[in-house]
Amino acid sequence: MRNSMKIGIIGTDTSHSIAFTELLNDRNHRYHVQGGEVIAAYPGGSPDFELSISRVAGFAEQMSSGYGVRIVDSPAQVAEVSDAILLLSADGRVHRELFEEIAPYGKPVFIDKPLALSLNEAGAIADLARLRQLPVMSSSSLRYAEALTKQIGSHPSEDAVIGVECYAPMFMEPTQTGYYWYGIHAVEMLYAILGSGCISVLASVSGDQETIVGVWRSGAVGTIRGSRSGGYPFAAAIHRERQSSFVYVPAEEKPFYASLLEQVMRMFETGVPAVPLEATLEVIRFIEAANESRKTGETVDL
Repeated sequence: MRNSMKIGIIGTDTSHSIAFTELLNDRNHRYHVQGGEVIAAYPGGSPDFELSISRVAGFAEQMSSGYGVRIVDSPAQVAEVSDAILLLSADGRVHRELFEEIAPYGKPVFIDKPLALSLNEAGAIADLARLRQLPVMSSSSLRYAEALTKQIGSHPSEDAVIGVECYAPMFMEPTQTGYYWYGIHAVEMLYAILGSGCISVLASVSGDQETIVGVWRSGAVGTIRGSRSGGYPFAAAIHRERQSSFVYVPAEEKPFYASLLEQVMRMFETGVPAVPLEATLEVIRFIEAANESRKTGETVDL
Protein backbone atom coordinates (compact mmCIF):
# COMPACT_ATOMS: atom_id res chain seq x y z
CA MET A 1 0.00 0.00 0.00
CA ARG A 2 1.44 3.37 -0.95
CA ASN A 3 2.12 5.72 1.94
CA SER A 4 1.29 8.93 0.09
CA MET A 5 -2.51 8.62 -0.09
CA LYS A 6 -4.16 11.92 0.77
CA ILE A 7 -7.23 11.39 2.96
CA GLY A 8 -10.01 13.93 3.36
CA ILE A 9 -12.60 14.01 6.15
CA ILE A 10 -16.12 15.35 5.89
CA GLY A 11 -17.71 15.92 9.29
CA THR A 12 -15.73 16.87 12.39
CA ASP A 13 -18.83 16.62 14.60
CA THR A 14 -17.87 13.16 15.86
CA SER A 15 -14.99 11.78 17.92
CA HIS A 16 -14.40 9.38 15.02
CA SER A 17 -12.77 12.27 13.13
CA ILE A 18 -10.13 12.57 15.85
CA ALA A 19 -9.71 8.81 16.24
CA PHE A 20 -9.11 8.20 12.53
CA THR A 21 -6.81 11.21 12.16
CA GLU A 22 -4.72 10.15 15.14
CA LEU A 23 -4.37 6.58 13.84
CA LEU A 24 -3.33 7.77 10.38
CA ASN A 25 -1.21 10.84 11.12
CA ASP A 26 0.58 9.81 14.31
CA ARG A 27 3.27 7.39 13.17
CA ASN A 28 4.24 6.72 16.79
CA HIS A 29 0.75 5.57 17.77
CA ARG A 30 0.81 1.98 18.98
CA TYR A 31 -1.94 1.08 16.49
CA HIS A 32 -0.86 3.43 13.69
CA VAL A 33 -2.58 2.55 10.42
CA GLN A 34 -0.35 2.90 7.39
CA GLY A 35 -1.26 3.95 3.89
CA GLY A 36 -2.18 7.61 4.06
CA GLU A 37 -2.52 10.88 5.93
CA VAL A 38 -5.51 13.11 6.68
CA ILE A 39 -4.73 16.40 4.97
CA ALA A 40 -8.07 18.26 4.79
CA ALA A 41 -11.42 18.34 6.58
CA TYR A 42 -14.80 20.03 6.24
CA PRO A 43 -16.44 20.52 9.67
CA GLY A 44 -20.16 20.40 8.78
CA GLY A 45 -22.40 19.92 11.82
CA SER A 46 -26.20 19.84 12.29
CA PRO A 47 -27.71 22.76 14.27
CA ASP A 48 -30.68 20.73 15.56
CA PHE A 49 -28.48 17.84 16.77
CA GLU A 50 -26.82 18.92 20.03
CA LEU A 51 -24.17 16.20 20.09
CA SER A 52 -23.16 17.28 16.58
CA ILE A 53 -23.18 21.06 16.72
CA SER A 54 -21.65 21.30 20.20
CA ARG A 55 -18.52 19.38 19.20
CA VAL A 56 -17.86 20.27 15.58
CA ALA A 57 -15.71 23.37 16.14
CA GLY A 58 -13.65 21.84 18.94
CA PHE A 59 -12.79 18.72 16.98
CA ALA A 60 -11.92 20.80 13.89
CA GLU A 61 -9.55 22.92 15.97
CA GLN A 62 -7.97 19.81 17.49
CA MET A 63 -7.40 18.32 14.04
CA SER A 64 -5.87 21.54 12.76
CA SER A 65 -3.58 22.38 15.69
CA GLY A 66 -2.71 18.84 16.70
CA TYR A 67 -2.32 17.09 13.33
CA GLY A 68 -1.83 19.81 10.75
CA VAL A 69 -5.13 19.15 8.96
CA ARG A 70 -6.29 21.96 6.70
CA ILE A 71 -9.88 23.02 7.50
CA VAL A 72 -11.82 23.91 4.33
CA ASP A 73 -15.17 25.50 3.54
CA SER A 74 -16.99 22.78 1.59
CA PRO A 75 -17.16 19.03 0.96
CA ALA A 76 -16.19 19.74 -2.65
CA GLN A 77 -12.90 21.28 -1.52
CA VAL A 78 -12.14 18.11 0.46
CA ALA A 79 -12.88 15.98 -2.60
CA GLU A 80 -10.70 18.14 -4.86
CA VAL A 81 -7.53 17.71 -2.80
CA SER A 82 -8.00 14.11 -1.59
CA ASP A 83 -7.34 10.67 -3.01
CA ALA A 84 -10.00 9.10 -0.77
CA ILE A 85 -12.68 10.39 1.60
CA LEU A 86 -13.92 9.54 5.08
CA LEU A 87 -17.50 10.83 5.28
CA LEU A 88 -17.90 10.81 9.06
CA SER A 89 -20.75 13.26 9.76
CA ALA A 90 -22.56 12.07 12.88
CA ASP A 91 -25.97 12.89 11.41
CA GLY A 92 -27.19 10.08 9.14
CA ARG A 93 -29.79 12.43 7.66
CA VAL A 94 -27.12 14.34 5.71
CA HIS A 95 -25.14 11.42 4.28
CA ARG A 96 -27.01 11.19 0.99
CA GLU A 97 -26.75 14.92 0.28
CA LEU A 98 -23.04 15.00 1.15
CA PHE A 99 -22.31 11.92 -0.93
CA GLU A 100 -24.14 13.39 -3.92
CA GLU A 101 -21.93 16.48 -3.65
CA ILE A 102 -18.63 14.56 -3.66
CA ALA A 103 -19.51 11.61 -5.96
CA PRO A 104 -18.67 13.51 -9.19
CA TYR A 105 -15.03 13.69 -8.06
CA GLY A 106 -14.67 9.93 -8.46
CA LYS A 107 -12.93 9.21 -5.14
CA PRO A 108 -13.50 6.07 -3.01
CA VAL A 109 -15.59 6.87 0.05
CA PHE A 110 -16.10 5.38 3.49
CA ILE A 111 -19.43 6.48 5.00
CA ASP A 112 -19.57 6.10 8.76
CA LYS A 113 -22.53 4.33 10.31
CA PRO A 114 -25.36 4.60 9.65
CA LEU A 115 -25.19 4.75 5.87
CA ALA A 116 -28.59 6.46 6.01
CA LEU A 117 -31.75 6.52 8.15
CA SER A 118 -33.97 4.63 5.71
CA LEU A 119 -33.65 1.99 3.02
CA ASN A 120 -34.83 4.54 0.46
CA GLU A 121 -32.00 6.96 1.29
CA ALA A 122 -29.43 4.16 1.54
CA GLY A 123 -30.58 2.76 -1.79
CA ALA A 124 -30.12 6.15 -3.46
CA ILE A 125 -26.51 6.27 -2.21
CA ALA A 126 -25.89 2.73 -3.46
CA ASP A 127 -27.44 3.50 -6.87
CA LEU A 128 -25.23 6.55 -7.33
CA ALA A 129 -22.14 4.60 -6.26
CA ARG A 130 -22.93 1.93 -8.87
CA LEU A 131 -23.70 4.51 -11.54
CA ARG A 132 -20.34 6.22 -11.05
CA GLN A 133 -18.55 2.93 -10.30
CA LEU A 134 -17.28 4.28 -6.98
CA PRO A 135 -15.93 2.02 -4.23
CA VAL A 136 -18.11 2.79 -1.20
CA MET A 137 -18.14 1.09 2.18
CA SER A 138 -20.10 1.67 5.38
CA SER A 139 -19.71 -0.15 8.67
CA SER A 140 -19.79 0.13 12.43
CA SER A 141 -16.40 -0.33 14.05
CA LEU A 142 -17.93 -3.08 16.22
CA ARG A 143 -18.07 -5.37 13.19
CA TYR A 144 -14.26 -5.50 13.36
CA ALA A 145 -13.75 -5.59 17.15
CA GLU A 146 -10.79 -7.91 17.76
CA ALA A 147 -12.61 -10.06 20.31
CA LEU A 148 -15.37 -10.71 17.78
CA THR A 149 -13.24 -11.35 14.70
CA LYS A 150 -10.92 -13.68 16.64
CA GLN A 151 -13.87 -15.73 17.87
CA ILE A 152 -15.43 -15.96 14.42
CA GLY A 153 -12.13 -16.91 12.81
CA SER A 154 -11.23 -19.57 15.36
CA HIS A 155 -14.13 -21.94 14.62
CA PRO A 156 -14.49 -24.27 11.63
CA SER A 157 -17.08 -23.16 9.10
CA GLU A 158 -18.76 -26.58 9.15
CA ASP A 159 -19.78 -26.01 12.80
CA ALA A 160 -22.78 -23.92 11.79
CA VAL A 161 -24.09 -21.06 13.91
CA ILE A 162 -27.68 -21.74 15.01
CA GLY A 163 -28.20 -18.75 17.28
CA VAL A 164 -26.61 -15.52 18.49
CA GLU A 165 -27.33 -13.16 21.37
CA CYS A 166 -25.72 -9.73 21.27
CA TYR A 167 -25.60 -7.41 24.27
CA ALA A 168 -25.08 -3.68 23.88
CA PRO A 169 -25.85 -0.19 25.14
CA MET A 170 -28.82 1.16 23.18
CA PHE A 171 -28.81 4.92 23.57
CA MET A 172 -31.47 6.79 21.60
CA GLU A 173 -31.05 10.10 19.78
CA PRO A 174 -34.31 11.82 18.67
CA THR A 175 -32.92 13.07 15.36
CA GLN A 176 -31.49 9.66 14.38
CA THR A 177 -34.62 7.47 14.28
CA GLY A 178 -34.71 4.73 16.89
CA TYR A 179 -32.13 1.97 16.53
CA TYR A 180 -30.09 3.74 13.84
CA TRP A 181 -28.12 5.73 16.41
CA TYR A 182 -26.65 3.07 18.72
CA GLY A 183 -28.57 -0.06 17.87
CA ILE A 184 -26.65 -0.36 14.62
CA HIS A 185 -23.52 -1.42 16.54
CA ALA A 186 -25.23 -4.57 17.82
CA VAL A 187 -26.88 -5.19 14.45
CA GLU A 188 -23.48 -5.08 12.73
CA MET A 189 -22.09 -7.54 15.28
CA LEU A 190 -25.03 -9.83 14.55
CA TYR A 191 -24.43 -9.63 10.80
CA ALA A 192 -20.69 -10.18 11.22
CA ILE A 193 -21.54 -13.54 12.81
CA LEU A 194 -24.60 -14.65 10.82
CA GLY A 195 -24.07 -12.93 7.48
CA SER A 196 -26.94 -11.77 5.29
CA GLY A 197 -30.24 -13.56 4.94
CA CYS A 198 -32.58 -12.27 7.67
CA ILE A 199 -36.24 -12.79 6.74
CA SER A 200 -38.17 -11.28 9.66
CA VAL A 201 -37.72 -9.01 12.70
CA LEU A 202 -39.65 -8.55 15.95
CA ALA A 203 -38.78 -5.79 18.44
CA SER A 204 -40.12 -5.13 21.94
CA VAL A 205 -39.57 -2.72 24.84
CA SER A 206 -39.66 -3.34 28.59
CA GLY A 207 -38.62 -0.42 30.78
CA ASP A 208 -35.28 0.74 29.39
CA GLN A 209 -34.60 -2.69 27.90
CA GLU A 210 -34.80 -3.19 24.14
CA THR A 211 -35.05 -6.63 22.52
CA ILE A 212 -34.80 -7.35 18.79
CA VAL A 213 -35.18 -10.87 17.39
CA GLY A 214 -34.33 -11.69 13.78
CA VAL A 215 -34.94 -15.00 12.02
CA TRP A 216 -32.52 -15.98 9.26
CA ARG A 217 -33.30 -18.00 6.16
CA SER A 218 -31.04 -20.76 7.51
CA GLY A 219 -33.23 -21.09 10.59
CA ALA A 220 -30.71 -19.32 12.83
CA VAL A 221 -32.12 -16.84 15.34
CA GLY A 222 -30.28 -13.62 16.17
CA THR A 223 -31.26 -11.71 19.32
CA ILE A 224 -30.13 -8.27 20.43
CA ARG A 225 -30.57 -7.17 24.04
CA GLY A 226 -29.90 -3.49 24.62
CA SER A 227 -30.23 -0.97 27.41
CA ARG A 228 -31.14 2.66 26.75
CA SER A 229 -29.46 3.63 30.04
CA GLY A 230 -26.16 2.01 29.04
CA GLY A 231 -25.23 -0.76 31.43
CA TYR A 232 -24.26 -3.52 29.04
CA PRO A 233 -20.76 -3.70 27.58
CA PHE A 234 -20.65 -4.96 23.99
CA ALA A 235 -20.69 -8.76 24.07
CA ALA A 236 -22.14 -11.76 22.23
CA ALA A 237 -23.00 -15.39 22.89
CA ILE A 238 -22.56 -17.55 19.78
CA HIS A 239 -24.35 -20.89 19.71
CA ARG A 240 -23.13 -23.48 17.20
CA GLU A 241 -24.28 -26.99 16.42
CA ARG A 242 -21.50 -28.52 18.51
CA GLN A 243 -20.49 -25.82 20.97
CA SER A 244 -21.13 -22.30 22.23
CA SER A 245 -18.71 -19.45 22.86
CA PHE A 246 -18.78 -15.99 24.39
CA VAL A 247 -17.35 -12.74 23.05
CA TYR A 248 -16.52 -9.97 25.51
CA VAL A 249 -15.52 -7.01 23.37
CA PRO A 250 -13.64 -4.99 26.07
CA ALA A 251 -11.28 -7.95 26.59
CA GLU A 252 -9.11 -6.83 23.66
CA GLU A 253 -6.98 -3.67 23.90
CA LYS A 254 -6.82 -2.81 20.20
CA PRO A 255 -9.26 0.02 19.39
CA PHE A 256 -12.26 -0.94 17.23
CA TYR A 257 -11.48 2.08 15.06
CA ALA A 258 -8.01 0.79 14.21
CA SER A 259 -9.38 -2.55 13.04
CA LEU A 260 -12.07 -0.83 10.98
CA LEU A 261 -9.65 1.72 9.52
CA GLU A 262 -7.34 -1.08 8.34
CA GLN A 263 -10.27 -2.45 6.32
CA VAL A 264 -11.15 1.00 5.00
CA MET A 265 -7.59 1.72 3.87
CA ARG A 266 -7.49 -1.64 2.09
CA MET A 267 -10.69 -0.66 0.27
CA PHE A 268 -9.21 2.73 -0.68
CA GLU A 269 -6.22 0.95 -2.20
CA THR A 270 -7.92 -2.01 -3.91
CA GLY A 271 -11.35 -0.57 -4.69
CA VAL A 272 -13.00 -3.63 -3.10
CA PRO A 273 -15.13 -2.93 0.03
CA ALA A 274 -14.80 -5.44 2.88
CA VAL A 275 -18.55 -5.06 3.37
CA PRO A 276 -20.44 -4.97 0.04
CA LEU A 277 -23.10 -2.28 -0.24
CA GLU A 278 -25.74 -4.99 -0.72
CA ALA A 279 -24.92 -6.31 2.76
CA THR A 280 -25.10 -2.82 4.25
CA LEU A 281 -28.48 -2.23 2.62
CA GLU A 282 -29.80 -5.31 4.42
CA VAL A 283 -28.47 -3.94 7.72
CA ILE A 284 -30.32 -0.67 7.07
CA ARG A 285 -33.51 -2.57 6.19
CA PHE A 286 -33.15 -4.72 9.34
CA ILE A 287 -33.06 -1.57 11.49
CA GLU A 288 -35.92 0.01 9.55
CA ALA A 289 -38.01 -3.13 10.15
CA ALA A 290 -37.03 -3.23 13.84
CA ASN A 291 -38.10 0.40 14.27
CA GLU A 292 -41.43 -0.42 12.63
CA SER A 293 -41.91 -3.50 14.79
CA ARG A 294 -41.07 -1.52 17.93
CA LYS A 295 -43.98 0.81 17.16
CA THR A 296 -46.55 -1.80 16.11
CA GLY A 297 -45.57 -4.83 18.19
CA GLU A 298 -45.88 -6.94 15.05
CA THR A 299 -43.32 -9.11 13.25
CA VAL A 300 -42.05 -7.34 10.12
CA ASP A 301 -40.87 -9.27 7.07
CA LEU A 302 -37.73 -8.06 5.34
